[in-house]
Amino acid sequence: MRDRQTILPYLALVGGVLALTLSSLFVRWANAPGVVTSFYRMTFAAMILIPFGWKSWKSVKSFSPGLLIFPLIGGIFTSLDHAFWSTSIQFTKVANATLLNNIAPLWVALLSFFLWGQRLRGRFWLGLTLALSGAAVVLASDLILHPQISGGDWLALISSVFYAAYFMVTQQGRKKLPAMAYIWTMTLTSAICLLVGSQVMGFSLGGYSRETWLAFVGAAIISQVGGYFMVSYALGHLSASVVSPTMVAQPVLTALAAIPLVGETLSTSQWLGGGVVLLGVYLVNTSQAKKTSPEKTGLVSAVTD
Repeated sequence: MRDRQTILPYLALVGGVLALTLSSLFVRWANAPGVVTSFYRMTFAAMILIPFGWKSWKSVKSFSPGLLIFPLIGGIFTSLDHAFWSTSIQFTKVANATLLNNIAPLWVALLSFFLWGQRLRGRFWLGLTLALSGAAVVLASDLILHPQISGGDWLALISSVFYAAYFMVTQQGRKKLPAMAYIWTMTLTSAICLLVGSQVMGFSLGGYSRETWLAFVGAAIISQVGGYFMVSYALGHLSASVVSPTMVAQPVLTALAAIPLVGETLSTSQWLGGGVVLLGVYLVNTSQAKKTSPEKTGLVSAVTD
């Protein structure tokens, strides 16, 4: 029994990373606008979470309308993150979009530094320098060699800012609400925002092929629900120093999976730049993981993409 309890968190962590690795691929496989794919991902996930979210809200002893502020704002930021990120995948490579979106932990740390005065060690500043330098190499490579897809890289970079904003709001909201109550409300809010965005941009919500609908469902069940819960389970049993560096593997696995599954390849400079980015993110997360609980490390936010 002890061996089973020891190995389950590690299996959950590996399973969660693999589930999240497929996120970008589901968007590429879905022959639909990225905003529409994100809308169905959030909508189906919210529907699956209804009984759990409702039960969690019923456990809140002293409800007040003010408790809704954080999950509502978090849902807005999540919808913007997913709207920009999923759209970027249609204009750049899957690997680029995933890599640049996962720079979010850097913005989280910087915001914590400027807003809350969190002390940042030299290891963090080295990681920040490496990550931004690597990102510059990836962006410059596309701008020079593939100017037609460089716009997608910038969309992915913008999405990382909203990704970070989501995490900052969630970090505060989770101090006041149970996890499931927060997540369900946030996911439902995100779905509503993405619905409005789809309609404003004139995107159709129907008329898609069976393969596209399967991609919608896969993104919701495997990446949004499955990936989140497996990583969340791992976070409850493993230290941040184990989880955070492991999550950095997600962009690498996505880039490798994109080669046979969607026929993408990266140039040597992109591989090198991406490697520098990941090294930087690794240093950022390990610099914080030694002093904070798992729930407060930057890469915890990665379970939403």
